[in-house]
Amino acid sequence: MRHFIDRRLNPKDKNLGNRQRFIRRAREQIRHKINSSIQGRKIADVDSGETVSIPTRSIHEPHFRHSGQGGFREGVLGGNKEFSTGDRLRKPPGGQGEGRGKEGSDDGDGEDAFEFALTRDEFLDLFFEDLELPDLIKKDLQELQVTKPQRAGFTTAGTPTRLAIRRTMRNSLGRRLVLHRPAEEELREVEAEIARIEAMEDEDYPGLEALYARAEALSRRRRLVAFIDPLDIRYRNYQPQPKPNSKAVMFCLMDVSGSMGEREKDLAKRFFILLHLFLRRRYDRIDLVFIRHTHEASVVDEETFFHSRETGGTVVSTAIKEMLDVIKKRYSPSEWNIYAAQASDGENFAGDSEYCGKLMLEEIMPLVQYYAYVEILDERELELFANPDVGAALWRAYRKVAGQDEQFAMKRVGRASDIYPVFRELFAKKEA
Repeated sequence: MRHFIDRRLNPKDKNLGNRQRFIRRAREQIRHKINSSIQGRKIADVDSGETVSIPTRSIHEPHFRHSGQGGFREGVLGGNKEFSTGDRLRKPPGGQGEGRGKEGSDDGDGEDAFEFALTRDEFLDLFFEDLELPDLIKKDLQELQVTKPQRAGFTTAGTPTRLAIRRTMRNSLGRRLVLHRPAEEELREVEAEIARIEAMEDEDYPGLEALYARAEALSRRRRLVAFIDPLDIRYRNYQPQPKPNSKAVMFCLMDVSGSMGEREKDLAKRFFILLHLFLRRRYDRIDLVFIRHTHEASVVDEETFFHSRETGGTVVSTAIKEMLDVIKKRYSPSEWNIYAAQASDGENFAGDSEYCGKLMLEEIMPLVQYYAYVEILDERELELFANPDVGAALWRAYRKVAGQDEQFAMKRVGRASDIYPVFRELFAKKEA
């Protein structure tokens, strides 16, 4: 995850707190722009960069200004026939106030003051920042490949950003005390005494030569024993420590039967491509299992899952059985966090939907951490099935599952612009 770090020195009349608030405002503006523009992107452009503009009003830092009108004041003003003491005055119409503002151009067009060019990595970090796999718990940990920095004392070499000022000054003070470095006040006292005697214009004053020698010795001693020696400098040391990474697997189930037209398949692929980007971006070690099904189901690779043109009948339970078979063979629920995402148009073989609901309740849900179901509908069907309790047999069967298990989530999409909001809703971070 990337962080915005402002290392600029504080100019006059500015402070660090204001700059940090400005960076937070900028991040919020960027995140808002990304969320509003992502729906208009093509799926091929999701993992590319983005140019984001921030309005001028959002970049000003607060400052104090003496208005000359502060505090509570009492005065006597000329009366009128419209108002009396205690009356509230209406705010003047827009554009007629006395406040200072920036005028736009004659044609009404303006230009944003700030423009950020985000790279692919920065764009994806911000886009997936508030998403996560729900209820990810630590199970039998995999080999330790992920590391995180951990404090490991101090070192004599490092970067300026890791300079330990307190430890450096402590070492410097100890060394100066041991080596008896003269204090600056002691040298000033001797120099002041010499100046007082010289002001008397008595060159034969006893002890003057000794004072000269004392001042020279103190100066030489202060030069030899530096205030801060390179030996005193200490830097914070960080060493990479292995971080346990939980085992997790995501099952992607997609209906590619004849009832799924090119439009429906395209929307399903958009959803799974976005899911694929999210998982690869946020989780370094997670297995992906792709299952395509018609009247038969099979585990395929990523290329076949997204580009194969296979079609046929529709029996949804075959995909669920295939998922169960893979779990039993490869992914023990006691060792793995199991997730699943399914996309279908809701069409199914007669009588199979109830069987799917039974498999979900009895076999699947006790094993998985989270199950997301997305139903692809026509735009007209989306308006017709506005009521979530109304739908095809598969939808109704899954509604029963969702009513009994809160780890089962289901949504409907009918347009490409619905993919991103639904995806973010399904995988949004839960409040602690």
